[in-house]
Amino acid sequence: MELLVAERRPDLVVVSGDLTQRARPAQFRQAQRFLRGLGLPYLAVPGNHDVPMYRVWERLLDRYGAYRRHFSPDLEPSFRDAELEVAGFNTAFNLTIEDGRFTPRQLASIGERFRRDGSTETNGRVRIAVVHHPLAALPELMGWRTARRSGEALRAFAAAGVDLVLAGHVHVAAVGLAPDCGRRLWLVHSGTSTSRRGRGTEQGRNTCNLITLDTGPQDAECLRRSATVEQMLWSEQDERFEVEAVHDCALA
Repeated sequence: MELLVAERRPDLVVVSGDLTQRARPAQFRQAQRFLRGLGLPYLAVPGNHDVPMYRVWERLLDRYGAYRRHFSPDLEPSFRDAELEVAGFNTAFNLTIEDGRFTPRQLASIGERFRRDGSTETNGRVRIAVVHHPLAALPELMGWRTARRSGEALRAFAAAGVDLVLAGHVHVAAVGLAPDCGRRLWLVHSGTSTSRRGRGTEQGRNTCNLITLDTGPQDAECLRRSATVEQMLWSEQDERFEVEAVHDCALA
């Protein structure tokens, strides 16, 4: 992973949750050291594994305490540059083992977090939301449950001009269009990048996604915007990540 990042030098590294296995302080510190060591901007959101499972009182009364103290105090970070507006949303919570949810407060905040203010103007920037749990039942996700209020979230993202939703949780890579949300909205799932918890055809193998954005040039009619998603799979033989599949995603 460090070699891939060093070779491709992305503008932003995104981690869509599950930085740890059991939300232990040492695991959070290790994840923080790893990401800082890449030397690039990064954005991460919690996953269900980042909420303590067996430390019951901590799970009930201070579910994000270890995350805040040992990784980051910000559960829903944002990033913005000349081409990107990225907002993270925390879908992990403590009253279930693995399912996710959006709260009414989160749904109400989506437009404001993307600086929309009632306008459809994006100035050509690609808008990206980062969550942990699935928001739609893509075929590759093997029937895993979607987050509570996921349909409302997708419609709110579409209304806010979001182009891509990045997610994880299922340990399987997948790319597809969100259904019934009134806008071309792409769902991009990452598999398992740094552990051996991949599922299905990715069992025991590491994967990640490299996303390249094209936000121009502008002609007399419109601004061409697209995203190319390279699904990368670790090769044991060559000891490097190699391209497994490429998805060309035309943006709205």
